[in-house]
Amino acid sequence: MLVFPGVFRGLLDAHSRTVTTDMMLAAAGALADVVGEEELNANYIIPSVFNEKVAGAVAGAVTHAAKSAGGVVTGTTQV
Repeated sequence: MLVFPGVFRGLLDAHSRTVTTDMMLAAAGALADVVGEEELNANYIIPSVFNEKVAGAVAGAVTHAAKSAGGVVTGTTQV
C-alpha cells in the first residue's frame, strides 16, 4: 500500500511499459531508507502512511531503476 503511488509515479515519469523485479526492489529499498537510523526501532521499521517523503523517494528510485533497465520509451507513442 505504501509504495504504490510512488511506483506508479516513477513508471509514468520514466515512460516505462514494464515493471521489473529490480524496480520493485528499488521501491522497497527506498521505502526502507525513509526510516532513518535514529528513528529505527522494534516498533518502527516501516514509515507511517502519513509520511510525506515516501511517494517521492519511491518514485525517484523506480524511475532510476526503469531508466537503468532500458525500459524507457522516448518520444511520443501512438496507440
